[in-house]
Amino acid sequence: MSNAQPLTELSADEIAAFRQEQQAAYDTLKSSGLGLNLTRGKPSAQQLDLSNDLLHLPTSYVDASGTDTRNYGGLQGISQLREIFAELLWVEPEQLVAGGNASLTMMRDVLYYLTLFGGVDSPRPWAQEEKVRFICPVPGYDRHHTLLESLGIEMVTVPMTPDGPDADAVAKLVADDPTIKGIWVVPTYSNPAGAVCTQEVAATLASMPTAAPDFKILWDNAYAFHHLTKDEAKSADILSLASAAGNPDRPIVFASTSKITFAGAGVGFLAASVAQVKWYLGHLGNGSIGPDKVNQQRHAEFFGDAEGVRAHMRKHRDIIAPKFAEVQRILRERLGGKGIATWTDPIGGYFVSLDVLPGTASRVVQLAKEAGVALTPAGASYPYGNDPEDTNIRLAPTFPVLEEVTTAMDAVATCVLLAAAEKLSA
Repeated sequence: MSNAQPLTELSADEIAAFRQEQQAAYDTLKSSGLGLNLTRGKPSAQQLDLSNDLLHLPTSYVDASGTDTRNYGGLQGISQLREIFAELLWVEPEQLVAGGNASLTMMRDVLYYLTLFGGVDSPRPWAQEEKVRFICPVPGYDRHHTLLESLGIEMVTVPMTPDGPDADAVAKLVADDPTIKGIWVVPTYSNPAGAVCTQEVAATLASMPTAAPDFKILWDNAYAFHHLTKDEAKSADILSLASAAGNPDRPIVFASTSKITFAGAGVGFLAASVAQVKWYLGHLGNGSIGPDKVNQQRHAEFFGDAEGVRAHMRKHRDIIAPKFAEVQRILRERLGGKGIATWTDPIGGYFVSLDVLPGTASRVVQLAKEAGVALTPAGASYPYGNDPEDTNIRLAPTFPVLEEVTTAMDAVATCVLLAAAEKLSA
């Protein structure tokens, strides 16, 4: 058969022969004793090494405002670091909170506060509502789904397009349904599709009429600075768009340095209207006397200014861009033209979204596991782990070294081909 001939065009005898070839290739793969992992978007050791100077900082424990960072207080975070990231996130410093090492914790706290106490614009706590539902664009980030599920919040899906969530579908859902209280959005290089939310989509989300008066856009800008090319996407300014539309308290923005410096010792950020920042800090203060300001001080010294962050991220790009290029090369050469797979070619972020022949994603993951290559479970990018078409697989190539990416992706391609051959021959 031609390398570019779709498998669906083969005769039964040709499919049977192709399946035998792929089974032989897979048997060889299994015997090679691999132990590789493409599951989570973790920075590699080489990326972490870029920030080793943090281990020798701060040189002074007194921040730019004269505060002793070793002591209690400063719930909103030190001013110098907030000024750096306020510039990068298109917000004012008073709209930004610098917190602990994980923005995910801030997301959880926001959802808990909304559930227990309600928001600045809520008629009552969400826990007192008969039902609470949330829109989740798919494929999406599994930890977003886990947070909602832990609170018993029902998830409603809309498609993720190359321009962001399907804005028309979202607007239709929220117009007349007061139980729909919010939406998750990863606006820049979404997880896992790598989509970039356009200004037009962001404007629709910011301005659309909603039946729930306290509708929230949880704007998780985790990958805002993680560019893979010199064509650096700029995130939409959701706070300004919402304010201009008369909905200043609708969006809450999250970001962090988790994949910028040390994943386990970074700084998380929350940005919102001034009123909503006050609301957040008011609840946070009941259980915190302040974040790790020494860590914030070392980050402020390490970066110096916003341009320091941008320069640092260019070093990350030099490390991970070749890995993404290798993923594209292997997928193109091994699966291109077969009619059994499509995939994203992102210009930023940490993932490649692979769609295989419907009904085979779980089988691909199983085959890969048995061959010594760990993949994220099929369906992980969908609420409740349920991909109705069993087609999506999230690939995370950042953590392994380049040679391991090559080996792992070649193995994945073999598993995709075998799973497809099994499906078609059945």
